[in-house]
Amino acid sequence: MVHANESRTAAVPGAVEIPDPRAVRPRARLSGVDLARALAVLGMFIAHIGPAMLDPRAGTAAEVLAELGNGHASILFATLAGVSLALLTGGSDPHDGALLRRDRVRIAVRAAILFVLGMALTQLGTPIMVILSFYAIYFVLALPVLRMPPAALAVLAGVWALVAPQVSFLIRRSFDGAETVGGAVSFSDLASLQEAGAGLLRLLLDGAYPVLTWMPFVFVGIAVGRLDLRSTAVRLRLLVAGAGAAVAGYGGSWLALNVFGGMKGLSSLLDALSPMAAELGKSPLELLQMVNFGTVPARTPALLLLAAPHSGTTFEIVGSTGVALAVLALCLFAGDRLGRVLAPLTAVGALALTVYTAQAVALKILADTAAPAIAAHPWLPLIGFALVSMLFCGLWRPFLGRGPLERVLHWTSVRVAAAVVR
Repeated sequence: MVHANESRTAAVPGAVEIPDPRAVRPRARLSGVDLARALAVLGMFIAHIGPAMLDPRAGTAAEVLAELGNGHASILFATLAGVSLALLTGGSDPHDGALLRRDRVRIAVRAAILFVLGMALTQLGTPIMVILSFYAIYFVLALPVLRMPPAALAVLAGVWALVAPQVSFLIRRSFDGAETVGGAVSFSDLASLQEAGAGLLRLLLDGAYPVLTWMPFVFVGIAVGRLDLRSTAVRLRLLVAGAGAAVAGYGGSWLALNVFGGMKGLSSLLDALSPMAAELGKSPLELLQMVNFGTVPARTPALLLLAAPHSGTTFEIVGSTGVALAVLALCLFAGDRLGRVLAPLTAVGALALTVYTAQAVALKILADTAAPAIAAHPWLPLIGFALVSMLFCGLWRPFLGRGPLERVLHWTSVRVAAAVVR
């Protein structure tokens, strides 16, 4: 997606342009960030084509995989988007002046390309909720905060996480159709002003990854990317902070539901779900936590106490951010110590946009041509996608560097920025 520490030049008065001192010796790419991004890619595979998705009775191992991937993968992606934005703009030594202006143009250009690509994949009819157009809006909204210090970004993320889900609930409770089920945007949304307005609302409020409740992940990621991620002490603090946030989010939800009476507010919904839950061999609460599609639930205030995947509640935001930070910290350690062993997996993270796009196109083809065969072998698609991705990226990355789509982002954004910022 976004690449860090690339050489650039800074304009100085007069006719001579000299290299910026910070760009002369670019620091080595952090393999741990690529490793974390690769886990996010594999997590999305699990969420899209995991055995539990294809066969609800695929077994305990499939259910465990689904728990690991569902919700966490996309949130890890969003958090790493913030980390990448910070690294592109200088990391722990943030750019300013002409360098920062050029970085902002590059980010805006990348956002435009991602937005169009996301719309194209959705228009194609791929059977997933494509995140790329939302991702593009996150990039644009992050531009004004790139110079904020990490502590201020953490405060901004915390306040946003506390307020935004409740605001979403109140706004959508005022709509006639409060219970939307996520979704993304496509070129069809440009057919009329009314459809364009609905598409904009989907991006901001009631889509699969709405800006209103997803920006905290990006703010946290930028704050993390401003730290010295090569420092063992920083990594340990990230790990502890992540574990603490995960406990606060998921533990706080459990307390709110089971100790402070939240379950009473869900009783009617749980009763309605009981027959279906019994048929699937799950509890009504488990089933309730499985039916979120990105938007904050608006049927009853008690649903704001859930920390379920894709529920968009404060508890989910806090808990999932914690998981993302802990995963990143562990990946930073693993990337340093197991770099050669994990190289094929790390390469998937470096070519994440290419892999994500290829996955979306391949799923469309498979859904149209091989759906019965896939349903009969629920583990095969996940294993196949993972192995093919690691093989392709593991061979491409050492010999050709950036992936095909990553090259497009880099080439286009660098040249537009050089033309616009002098």
